Amino acid sequence: MERQIIIYAGFDDLRARDVRLLESAARLGEVVAYLWSDDRVRDQTGRAPKFSFAERLYFLSAVRYVNRVVPADDFPEVAMAPPPAPSSPSGPRKKIVVTGTYDWLHSGHVRFFEEVSALGDLYVMVGNDANIRLLKGEGHPLLPQKERRYMVGSIKFVKQSLISSGTGWLDADPEIKILRPDIYAVNEDGDRGGKREYCRQHGIEYLVLQRQPAAGLPRRSSTGLRGF
Repeated sequence: MERQIIIYAGFDDLRARDVRLLESAARLGEVVAYLWSDDRVRDQTGRAPKFSFAERLYFLSAVRYVNRVVPADDFPEVAMAPPPAPSSPSGPRKKIVVTGTYDWLHSGHVRFFEEVSALGDLYVMVGNDANIRLLKGEGHPLLPQKERRYMVGSIKFVKQSLISSGTGWLDADPEIKILRPDIYAVNEDGDRGGKREYCRQHGIEYLVLQRQPAAGLPRRSSTGLRGF
């Protein structure tokens, strides 16, 4: 049996440095994350968590380097063996592409990835820094493209994350032409910029999903978290 690596923390507002720790731990064994309650976070940090226990649990469970998440206020004395990993479906799968900035990766993004990945292999095109500034103005993005790509790629529902090389709302055009996806998926906010007509011209199925959070979690947006 592969050894277990236990990490005991609050995992509030996960950033690249936190995911990097989990990735490094995963090289040593199966990672079991013991997640603090909201009260425990307050006791340890002196302030309320930015995200609730339920939202932290959902996000952390979606990180590909984590095998299991266990609610725990006290440091565990014994680590139980994780359940076996589910087998992957056989046969060819459709290629699904989504695009976006992903400047503050949150549970809403994770839920969108989860929904879309049920349709096939998910490829996420992360907007390049220059184009994000062109579309959104100075002050954007908050995080550089490599860091945003790394965070997106850490989510287990994502087959591969790539950085777009084009400009405008269809900045992922060069990558899409190489990948040749079956489906281009967007949420309601992303249904603009000529994407629908682009897919019609290139024979790609265009799918618009309603922006819905995971059950019991609040609606999130990067703009709301960032404040501008």
